Amino acid sequence: MTAAPPATDPKRAPTGLTHDALAQALREAVRAQDFGATADSQDGGRPLRHFPSLDLAVVAFPERGAPVWANVLFSREHPEGVVASLPPNGGAVGHVRFIADQRDAEGNSIAWRPESDWSAMDWQPLAGEDGTRMVAPYPASLLKLMLLVGVGRLVDQGRAGWWRPLRFGGRERPVADWAADMVTWSSNEATSALVTLMHATGAIRRDGGREVRNELHTLFASLGLTTLRFANTTPEGGWGNGAGSGVGQLQMTAWDTVRLLWWLDPTAPPAPWLPANAPRLSAESRNQAIHALQDQALHEILSSAALGGVPGWVPGLPARLPGRWLQPDGALHAGEVSLPGDLRRFAAGGEVWFAHKTGNTENYASDAGIVRGIAPRRRHYLIALLTSLGSRYAPHPSCATTWRVPALGAAIDARLAAWLEA
Repeated sequence: MTAAPPATDPKRAPTGLTHDALAQALREAVRAQDFGATADSQDGGRPLRHFPSLDLAVVAFPERGAPVWANVLFSREHPEGVVASLPPNGGAVGHVRFIADQRDAEGNSIAWRPESDWSAMDWQPLAGEDGTRMVAPYPASLLKLMLLVGVGRLVDQGRAGWWRPLRFGGRERPVADWAADMVTWSSNEATSALVTLMHATGAIRRDGGREVRNELHTLFASLGLTTLRFANTTPEGGWGNGAGSGVGQLQMTAWDTVRLLWWLDPTAPPAPWLPANAPRLSAESRNQAIHALQDQALHEILSSAALGGVPGWVPGLPARLPGRWLQPDGALHAGEVSLPGDLRRFAAGGEVWFAHKTGNTENYASDAGIVRGIAPRRRHYLIALLTSLGSRYAPHPSCATTWRVPALGAAIDARLAAWLEA
């Protein structure tokens, strides 16, 4: 029998940090927020009738030892939470049957209405053939992370250029500028511009009113990320419900999202589920993507620095707010987004850098990114959260979701800091 390594072994992981321990910590962090008590503005301000859906995944990178990961999921059918079965190499989720979100004939998202009856709905499969049923909430603007990756692949193949001009909506701008606006303040116009690029280059092609080619899906399949779907967009740049895309067609799950971030993260160890010949982004395209994510203005979901001027502010994941978005009085202005208050203390403070993308609509809130400690702090982890807790649950018009979500971000970060910086 081989002896256990001594406590001073440099390859040994932090004490107590295991896949199971992380999963239980995430599950307990969600349960501690009492999401079932969240007030629903669509139901007269009463607590929501059905427990919300939350899909949460984390990958932690200890300075010593192998990466540690977990994925927990909650829904009206599983309000106590389910720990996903993940293989030893970090591959696809097992024993979970993901169902695609859906909308009605008028293009309305219907699964999350107060009176919605899931037993009467015609659900379509997304991924997995057996196990616990989980409806995957629409990712909202987190979907733009998938498009960012697709643009990087086009550039690497010589079919586009970060600094080549792209005309859309009467404006001509470099692709990099469209991409930055799409990510940093979630410009929908910029998203549409880059969707036209995907079609113009043939990366996505339609014939006879249906999609017949989608290189994003080919890429995601080659990376084992089969729940990432960017389907049924149009050559004119349509990607929402009205264009026949949107809810039910643009899909992500937390585990595949966090693994996409692992693939992107230049400081992460090699992804163990990927073969050596798996596709990679070039250093230039990866840097463009990471730079856009680091410049995120919308710290309003897992992190909450952008909401520091809102009454009742609740601290979230303690990220530093990029100072470039602040006006001389400290208020935030980024593209079409303006948020009140003097936020300069958040641009000077914070414990971590959070390179991330958020998503938010009336019914959905999501956030996913790469967390790195600001020296002397040393923690490094990836996090992805997709929920059915959109702005209808927000306590203030400037908020994207209930304060319980940034509180969850703060709780998770504190637990990981205790493990990763011990």
